[in-house]
Amino acid sequence: MDTRQLEYLAAIADEGTFTRAAERVYAAQSTVSAGIQSLERELGSPLFERDAHGVRLTDVGEEVLAEARVALRAVERMRELADREGPLRGTVRVGIFTNLTTVDLPGVMGEFHRRHPHVDLRLGPSPTGSTGLVEDVRQGRLDIAFHGLPDPVPGLLTRPLADSPFRAVLPEGHPLARRRTVALADLADEPWVDARAGFGNRVALDRAFTGLGLTRRVPTELADLGEIPRFVAAGLGVAALPELTIIPAPGAVVRPLREPVDWRLSAIARPRPGRAAEALLELLEERIGG
Repeated sequence: MDTRQLEYLAAIADEGTFTRAAERVYAAQSTVSAGIQSLERELGSPLFERDAHGVRLTDVGEEVLAEARVALRAVERMRELADREGPLRGTVRVGIFTNLTTVDLPGVMGEFHRRHPHVDLRLGPSPTGSTGLVEDVRQGRLDIAFHGLPDPVPGLLTRPLADSPFRAVLPEGHPLARRRTVALADLADEPWVDARAGFGNRVALDRAFTGLGLTRRVPTELADLGEIPRFVAAGLGVAALPELTIIPAPGAVVRPLREPVDWRLSAIARPRPGRAAEALLELLEERIGG
């Protein structure tokens, strides 16, 4: 068994196919397949179920993958300890939000690349929002992620970056759009457009309604917060979003909420992140938290 085989295992689990995994690790697909077959023979158990739809980890594969990620992190840290004075190298996998309008994420990542040109960045969102990103960090699939859940995340390193108040988003012809502020109680009986369950803003807003003894109906759910104002403008319902995430849309108006509801953007990582991940966390604090 060697670390390259463990890299193949993690890549296949993350990418879902041998083809994409081979591209990620810069190896031929036949090399990746042979490495996994060798690993399965050594362990005496299949790690993947293969069918026409792709590959899935077996129960044993899930357990082996967790230990493989631990081993790969340990190897990375050993390399860093042996090269404390050299330039940062490696890969940092980052879970992001795609709709932070006031955060210049490309600018931050560009600055990181200029400071550390030997570090590769792999960025992507989660279809289940903050909940999925937290789990991806906890399971070692990501090194760093943004999250907007209202509660602390036990067992992970958290760096608060920014606080943002919720704002009501209404169709411009809505009677409440003429008011200077809007109460959640006035919106409770309206159809809502919101993020899917598990997104941090959805969790925070549901909690605010529960605290007021209110319920609401959300017939339209989206995985992209940036699209919500456009759906509101089209007349599908009302919304409330953290101001930091609102992308203005023609036909939608934004109004302050009468009850203050706040949302916090944070960055999370596993304890004792590698040098490259720690450097990116510090830059995020410097450029966003500042």
